Amino acid sequence: MSQHLKTLFGRNQELRPLLDKVQVLTVLQRHFVSVTPPYLAESSRILGLRQGELSVAVANATIAAKLRQLAPELTTLLQKRGCEVSGIRVKVQVSHDYPQPRSAPHKLSKTAQSALLDFSLALDDSPLKRALEKLLQEK
Repeated sequence: MSQHLKTLFGRNQELRPLLDKVQVLTVLQRHFVSVTPPYLAESSRILGLRQGELSVAVANATIAAKLRQLAPELTTLLQKRGCEVSGIRVKVQVSHDYPQPRSAPHKLSKTAQSALLDFSLALDDSPLKRALEKLLQEK
């Protein structure tokens, strides 16, 4: 949060509780990221803390299952860092904008390129032939 917004929210008595909550959640998010394996932390977001239960939104069911497995251990690690967390509740929120893992572009081997070229030359003019030619031009 920018310093200007902190100052604005801090001066307004009605907005001050909101600022306090944002700051608590920001600290919790930092602690959560530091104790959680990176591949899980990058697809997780802290939603809130209510009566000691930390709510975490995740990108998919696979991540949710792994976090649920690790929840007791993560709770202990957060408590050791001074966080007042007694448990972790995981929610799958597919609509949340999470960073997608980067995948390396696949490259065809010379043998595969040669085989596809031979196959495309044997085909009559068709959408398949045009798709193969386009694929071979990109490689």
